[in-house]
Amino acid sequence: MLLIFDCDGVLVDSEMIASRVLAGQLSAAGYPVTARQCRERFTGKWMTDVVNMVRAEGVDVPDDFIEVLKVKDREAFARELKPMPGVLEMVRELRHDRCVASSGPIVKMETTLGVTGLLPYFRPHLFSAAMVRRGKPEPDLFLHAANAMGREPRDCLVIEDSTAGITAARRAGMRVLGFAGASHAREVAGYQGMLMDAGAECVFDDMMRLPDLIKGV
Repeated sequence: MLLIFDCDGVLVDSEMIASRVLAGQLSAAGYPVTARQCRERFTGKWMTDVVNMVRAEGVDVPDDFIEVLKVKDREAFARELKPMPGVLEMVRELRHDRCVASSGPIVKMETTLGVTGLLPYFRPHLFSAAMVRRGKPEPDLFLHAANAMGREPRDCLVIEDSTAGITAARRAGMRVLGFAGASHAREVAGYQGMLMDAGAECVFDDMMRLPDLIKGV
């Protein structure tokens, strides 16, 4: 079995940080929004799609918006980012093949996984939505990752924290577990139910449970 992990909100507790930075940059560009609204509207989505959504509402987002955002993210992550509780201990014990498939760019994954000590457990198997035509909730990224790893979709198990990611995994014909242990998930009432409604087989909030959950799949 191939384990396909999302990155932000699954391996690293980054969504609260990233949404705060994104809210600041969007507000500065003339699109007033809070960090919580960013999490509600944009979690799991490809940043190019986010920019296009905002532009469709009539906001003149600068052409260098994403590049500037990457710099701001890296600065904030270097100061604040932590691995998800229990994830380092869990991944050290895993014997399954594994990779990361994220809406973010490779450089961002290398930054976040590097800062948190997780990069050696996943490199070089990092896959970004920039590698495919369509990002989550479409299945392209997960199918690309499975193909690159030499696996059929039926032999893959995805671990995701967003409805967009769970939908993408289901559309790819893969089994998927929902993770609701990140800081941003704990602030939303009914978050676990939302992931179940999107198609997760089960939802868990403690990474140390994952090895036992894998055995039951």
